[in-house]
Amino acid sequence: MNVVLELIQQYGLLIVFASVFLEQMGLPLPAYPTLLLAGVLIGNGQYSWAAMLLVALVAALLADSIWYRAGRKYGKRVMGKLCKISLSPDTCVRQTEALYLKFGPPALLVCKFIPGFASISSALAGSSGTPYWLFALMDGLGALLWSGSALWLGNLFSSAIDELMLTLVEMGKWGTGLVLLLLTAFIAVKWWDRQRFLKSLRMARISVQELHTLIASDAAPVILDTRAPHLIEDGWIPGAQFVTLEDVDQLTLDIDEDAPVILYCSCPNEVTAAKVAKKLIRRGYRNIRPLSGGIDAWRDAGFAITAAKDAHV
Repeated sequence: MNVVLELIQQYGLLIVFASVFLEQMGLPLPAYPTLLLAGVLIGNGQYSWAAMLLVALVAALLADSIWYRAGRKYGKRVMGKLCKISLSPDTCVRQTEALYLKFGPPALLVCKFIPGFASISSALAGSSGTPYWLFALMDGLGALLWSGSALWLGNLFSSAIDELMLTLVEMGKWGTGLVLLLLTAFIAVKWWDRQRFLKSLRMARISVQELHTLIASDAAPVILDTRAPHLIEDGWIPGAQFVTLEDVDQLTLDIDEDAPVILYCSCPNEVTAAKVAKKLIRRGYRNIRPLSGGIDAWRDAGFAITAAKDAHV
């Protein structure tokens, strides 16, 4: 543990940069504890506030700009990829979208305080067409608030943190083992939460090819688009009806309980579609299946899409 402490003292700026950058890129490595330790180093006079804040700001802006450019180039699909490499639940896409749509770019001021949301919000800013100068301004202010709060808390409680670090040093390899155990436990808990969440939504899916065949048959299914209203502008599967997760309880389907109902969304693991499906199943509908891969898989397969400009609605 003494070696780790010496590394932090000697390469504090580099370690802060790497920690912030990796977290903002979406890896499940919390940077806040590192920033707390950096606040202790500031309190001990080893580093300045300006240097630490600048390093944290540059690291956050660099990582977030990468995701912004990815969102700008690849659209909303990149957010699904982000949730797949993140250990945060897949609902992060929907929750971040809701926050960003409600407050716009100012939402970037607080997104870093919500684990797993920072990279998602950056990609969403790019895909929604937010000007880069506005994104950089709000994201930079958010990075300063986030990193500054950690540095301030570390500085404020530097005595207590110093005592804790000295205790870990005195424990030698056991202290290092304890820190590694806590980090491993953190990652394991996040992984377990994600697996439990996905298991709760496990049910039979239908492939896009099967749905295409079903639509061409005489027994055409009811198709429900469960995406948020702003996502529908990109087009939808012909004949789809629209229902959000919030409105599904008011939805009445004039069909037999065994009639096929297909639901789709544009989120990883068909999270929203599966949640709506669960609600419909509880109401007695039995032949309910989410579309595997959602609207993106349907579009990639080359099947027809109804565009908003052609809908006359």
